[in-house]
Amino acid sequence: MTETAAAQTSSVARLSTLDRLLPVWIAVAMATGLLLGRWVPGFNTVLQKVQVDGISLPIALGLLIMMYPVLAKVRYDRLDTVTSDRRLLISSLLLNWVLGPAVMFTLAWLLLTDLPEYRTGLIIVGLARCIAMVIIWSDLACGDREAAAVLVALNSVFQVLAFAALGWFYLSVLPGWLHLPQTTIAASPRQIAKSVLIFLGVPLAAGYLSRRWGEKAKGRTWYETRYLPAIGPWALYGLLFTIVILFALQGRQIITRPWDVARIAVPLLAYFAIMWIGGYLLGAALGLGYARTTTLAFTAAGNNFELAIAVAIATYGATSGQALAGVVGPLIEVPVLVALVYVSLALRPHLFPTPPAIVDAPGASTDDQHSQRSVCLRAQRWPLPNGRRAADPSCR
Repeated sequence: MTETAAAQTSSVARLSTLDRLLPVWIAVAMATGLLLGRWVPGFNTVLQKVQVDGISLPIALGLLIMMYPVLAKVRYDRLDTVTSDRRLLISSLLLNWVLGPAVMFTLAWLLLTDLPEYRTGLIIVGLARCIAMVIIWSDLACGDREAAAVLVALNSVFQVLAFAALGWFYLSVLPGWLHLPQTTIAASPRQIAKSVLIFLGVPLAAGYLSRRWGEKAKGRTWYETRYLPAIGPWALYGLLFTIVILFALQGRQIITRPWDVARIAVPLLAYFAIMWIGGYLLGAALGLGYARTTTLAFTAAGNNFELAIAVAIATYGATSGQALAGVVGPLIEVPVLVALVYVSLALRPHLFPTPPAIVDAPGASTDDQHSQRSVCLRAQRWPLPNGRRAADPSCR
């Protein structure tokens, strides 16, 4: 084995220790958050007070730490290959802004007919398309990092333009047509734009500037072999920190109202399954390849829980059923999408059986060899004859 190949193997082994136990760390983070929120006096109150203009600073910090390493790895010089893929862009828009809200509306009315507050809260969750955490789910499942950056940016634009209008349609107009009870939401363009700027704009700008300045000052080899491996694990640290804070903020409600949480969880579970499977099958049918199919599926299934919770609280109050439904959203989404990361990796050799291009250490380009070092889950590497391995180019 050459020195370069040995270094790659060592890097994979080192990263896989953290990734292999990811479900355990997430379960521990969830339990820690629940215990802190339920049993530590004043902890929940302190977290709620650490806000600026309605934005939770601990959650904003956790999401920034979580998203920055992933966005710093994006090859921004390759984004044109994504923006020119009309099949991917149109599919994402249809899944996120046509199918997603309609599916959540249908499930909420079918499964929560007797609980109007929770039903309204879930419809709001369905309208808030994901612009943050989906990036790390896609990355862990070896999705296309550049495609993820483009799709969440596209969602951000449509969120500012369409969220309030879709809320009016699904909570007032469509129920009126169907002779169902109607309601309204208060969602100003400023509030939505603020959510987009903080939870996507800041880490995206930081990631772009890091790559541009890092490569300019030290070169791409240093940036991809020294800097990215150093910051890579922080994506998962930020994820775990965010989960602890989320569960701590709502630990008391979750523990004291388990039946309500269970009722809200049922349509959410169905929603995540329908959207992820729909996105995965559509991507496979269109021949997008594993990486972009995976990114499409996770982008379709994820939601912007920060915006949904903020809108529910602003419209109905912090103790309302609508706010509780918004809070339960990420509590169900996190473990479900973690599980789907492993489902996606398990499906890859069956639905996408053709091995990717061979990356042979002695003959591969420097950039290709360096692109192997990632926080991506590494279980899916194809062994090839003569000691060579095929590395998924999406798993950078």
